[in-house]
Amino acid sequence: MDAETSIPIHRFTIMPTKPSKDLETFPNPNPERDFTIRIDVPEFTCLCPKTGQPDFATFRIEYIADQHCVELKSLKLYMWSFRDEGAFHEAVTNQILDDLVRATQPRFMRVTGKFNVRGGIYTDVIVEHRANGWTPAQPVELP
Repeated sequence: MDAETSIPIHRFTIMPTKPSKDLETFPNPNPERDFTIRIDVPEFTCLCPKTGQPDFATFRIEYIADQHCVELKSLKLYMWSFRDEGAFHEAVTNQILDDLVRATQPRFMRVTGKFNVRGGIYTDVIVEHRANGWTPAQPVELP
C-alpha cells in the first residue's frame, strides 16, 4: 500500500521473453564428424485435448547434426509455446520431431516424450528421423 493514498500498489514485471515457434540454428562446429547431442527438457507442458487439464512431460532430444545445430534458447521458447495448446501425446511428439528436422536437417534425430502419469497410465512416445543415405557408425566395444 502507498502510505499517502492507502491504495494497493501492484508492481508487474514485463517478461522479456515470450513463447515462440521459431527455431534458430547455428553452424555445426564439426560437420565432418558424427557426434551425438542430447538435450533434456524436463518442464514440458501442454493441455489434454479432451479435458483441458495440463499434461506434463520430460522430452529428450538426441541427434547427430549435419550442417546445423539447434540454438538452446530458441528451443526453450519453442517448447514453452505448447503450454496453452491441446495436443495428444503422439501428435505433439511427432510435431516436435518434424519441426526440429525442418530447422536443422540432421543426419539422425530421436525425440522421446516421457509423459507423467494420467489416470494411472504413463505414456512414452519415441519418434525418429534418418537422413537418406546416412548409416550410423558401428558401436565401439571396449575390453
